[in-house]
Amino acid sequence: MATSSYVAVSPLGGHACYFVIPIAPSAARSNAHPAVLFDGVCKLCDAAVLFLIDRDPRAILRFASLQSDTARELLESVGGTVETDPPKSILLVENGRVYERSTAALRIARHLEGAWKLLGLLLVVPAPVRDLVYRWIASNRYRWFGRSPTCRVPTPQIRARFLDG
Repeated sequence: MATSSYVAVSPLGGHACYFVIPIAPSAARSNAHPAVLFDGVCKLCDAAVLFLIDRDPRAILRFASLQSDTARELLESVGGTVETDPPKSILLVENGRVYERSTAALRIARHLEGAWKLLGLLLVVPAPVRDLVYRWIASNRYRWFGRSPTCRVPTPQIRARFLDG
């Protein structure tokens, strides 16, 4: 694909290393697919992204690290902002709306294959109740799972799932 647009990429491993890959100008701004924005240095989040990719064989979901320019630009395009240092929530950008915490996680589950879709039924539980559990896990994720100081080099198939590369 010939284009003069470039974007820095840090899929699955945070902002410690970057690739520069040519992309089509509209690719990073596309709202055609739901976008999962995750903490790129969190090992739990990294594992969650791989889990989602494995259970999304139709490749509906797209991904970007919250530390990336692509995530910032996508959020700005729908009126959102990135909460950083460290990010406190996974975000889902879908149909021009931004979802966070447990609502994002459960809406993401609705796109997965098999019984995972049933987790979406938990959306009937009030968000403040669901988010108590989410916030507890999020506040302890670095202590329990650690941070990733280096970047994982994804396969071309996985890289194609990232908005920033």
